[in-house]
Amino acid sequence: MSNLQKDTTNTNHTASGGSRSASFLLIAMLSLLLVAAAYCGYRFRALAYEQKHIKEDYSLSNNITFGIFSVDRWGDKISAVVDRRVKGFKLTKNQKADMQQEVEKQLHGMVDKAVAEVTKPQKGLGAKLKKLAFNTFVDVKEIHALVPSFSRTIVTKVTSPASLKKLKSVATGKLDELEAQTYDRSDQTISSVEHSIYQKYKVSNSAAFDKVIKAKLSYIKDLSYRYAIGMTASIAIALLLWLWLRKRVNLEVQLFIISLLFAFTLLAVGVSSPIIEVDARIQTLEFALLGEKLVFSNQVLFFQSQSILGVIGTLVEQPKPDAILVGVLLMLFVVILPLLRLIARGLQVSCSELLGNSKFVRFLAFDLGKWDMADVMVVGIAMTYIGLNGILKSQLSGLNITSDTLKVVTANNSALQLGFFIFVAYVAYNIILSAILKRIDEQNGPC
Repeated sequence: MSNLQKDTTNTNHTASGGSRSASFLLIAMLSLLLVAAAYCGYRFRALAYEQKHIKEDYSLSNNITFGIFSVDRWGDKISAVVDRRVKGFKLTKNQKADMQQEVEKQLHGMVDKAVAEVTKPQKGLGAKLKKLAFNTFVDVKEIHALVPSFSRTIVTKVTSPASLKKLKSVATGKLDELEAQTYDRSDQTISSVEHSIYQKYKVSNSAAFDKVIKAKLSYIKDLSYRYAIGMTASIAIALLLWLWLRKRVNLEVQLFIISLLFAFTLLAVGVSSPIIEVDARIQTLEFALLGEKLVFSNQVLFFQSQSILGVIGTLVEQPKPDAILVGVLLMLFVVILPLLRLIARGLQVSCSELLGNSKFVRFLAFDLGKWDMADVMVVGIAMTYIGLNGILKSQLSGLNITSDTLKVVTANNSALQLGFFIFVAYVAYNIILSAILKRIDEQNGPC
């Protein structure tokens, strides 16, 4: 072999080795990105369900059944207001003066009545002697003159701290007796639920519970955004690498297979994570009583958070055949069919020797796209949210009341969740993969 031929052979081996090294490095980078996307998706889904469970606990603890609709809760709040009024009861100088005038009036009336009774015509000897003695020794004017002094003494005694304390004790006792007779037997259930939830979050009262819940939800929200951005950023980097190496035909199969795995990650996270949250509540209810306000806050009317798989499961569990049919169709066209199409695309691109140029595989990969309802599901979820949100706002606005004695403020906290946007990202990514698959098929032809 000549020296020229040897140099050419060495150059080809070097180029081939460099190409293999570059390919291996590229596959390694994409694999790391895939692992990162899968981990971010796993953590995102876990956080989404943790947030859902926390909100479910909060909605249970603040459910309207255990608040505004509970006679026991109203009794506790009314009793507290009346109890404060009774314990803080004090007589002003004007009230004492009015009381003294009333006592004087009553005493003058009693004196006049007693005098009239004694001085009326008598029949018996004894009665006549009593009348004579009374007229002789008793000066009625002098008795009336002593009435103001007696009145002041009585009022002073009645309004003394000891007497007022006894009166407050009697009033409080009667109030407690009335409260014990008025109940709906929900207090034990409420206490049991609250104790269980408070123990779970290691708090002792509603104020501490609200604070802990707010902090947890804020932390989960920030972390969920980070993982969602991490997952989508990994996929975006992979697409940029594909764009950069789009002319490297020898890498198309590997790139496309890994891209399909990215799509599978998006699909799995999108259909299993909560996509919509319905939260309707009475934000505040203020009722004026004895110059004070009875306040109920964050009374949850309805709360529900569902994923696509959760919606399907709910429909399938219904006793109605039409609901079951809708659930099965959603499972078929939104979950199973997109998954089968991802697998078929992988087989089509890799040209499996076992399947060859299978018409069934090509049918799944290309022709069945019009039956893939993932994009339709996105539009359906968006329209459902818009319609449901409008209905809730309309209904809740009718509960808003503002008057001198009652004020009700409602809140609609319903929202699309991050899981919905992950599913939208899958739909968009799926469209890109379809375009790439068609280009590869046009270039390479049938397997």
